[in-house]
Amino acid sequence: MSSEGNYYVPEQSKLPIFASLGLFLTVYGAASALNGESNGSTILFCGGLLFAFVLWQWFSIVIKENIAGMNSDQLKRSYVWGMGWFIFSEVMFFAAFFGALYYIRTFALPWLGGEGDKGVTNMLWQGFEATWPVMVTPDMAANGDAAKVLGPEQSMSFSSVESIWSWLPFWNTVVLMTSSVTVHFAHTALKNDNRKSFNIWLGVTVLLGIFFLILQVEEYIEAYAHMGLTLETGIYGTTFFMLTGFHGAHVTLGTFMLMVMFFRTALKGHFKHDDCFGFEAASWYWHFVDVVWVGLFIFVYILG
Repeated sequence: MSSEGNYYVPEQSKLPIFASLGLFLTVYGAASALNGESNGSTILFCGGLLFAFVLWQWFSIVIKENIAGMNSDQLKRSYVWGMGWFIFSEVMFFAAFFGALYYIRTFALPWLGGEGDKGVTNMLWQGFEATWPVMVTPDMAANGDAAKVLGPEQSMSFSSVESIWSWLPFWNTVVLMTSSVTVHFAHTALKNDNRKSFNIWLGVTVLLGIFFLILQVEEYIEAYAHMGLTLETGIYGTTFFMLTGFHGAHVTLGTFMLMVMFFRTALKGHFKHDDCFGFEAASWYWHFVDVVWVGLFIFVYILG
């Protein structure tokens, strides 16, 4: 039943079981790959592929149910609340990493440098300087030229670049902020029943998302190949790649979501001004990753 006051209950499904299995394999494979196990990448790929297939099937069912008029207003409200809580959980996820960066820079690093009542001078090595970013690893301090774990030769912060016009994070910011504007234009066009404009602006947003990811890959290549900045170059490399890497993963997911919405509207004619939650949910998520990037740009690149 689809009338107000009746809640549609779908048939029993085995998809949640396979989704859980896909997530387990993805996380296990990622952990195995980070620990250098040879089959880690294969397990990660298989888990991700299984999870993606389950999501494809799951959302296909939800879309067909909505088109058939089986979704009541109460069920649609539950979708809104579900997406809202999902984005809130993502906010908490990134808050943990931003909190770790804040704790390291504001408390742990000064303490290790001997500042305050909790300061412990020379706890790491003789002559340790509590400056951020930390460019010297314990291996370098202990073994000098024989060290195997080297610190970065250059940081990714704005203070280390000669010109803002050649600074990749600046262009990343321009691209991502522009995409936030274009997805808003797409939303406005849909509300005005202008499907042609909606498709154009949504397509532009997807292209900007892909372009951002290309710039992100280029930035990582430059960091690894020319700056000596890797996951193993001390706390600075770890925090940098954890924050920017997880954000890049979220941009990838958001780009894929918007791409699916683009194909739905361009090929199937889905979405109306009063029935477009699939697109709205994707646009909310996209605005969220844009806001996270603003935080990254300020605290990791400008103040880093």
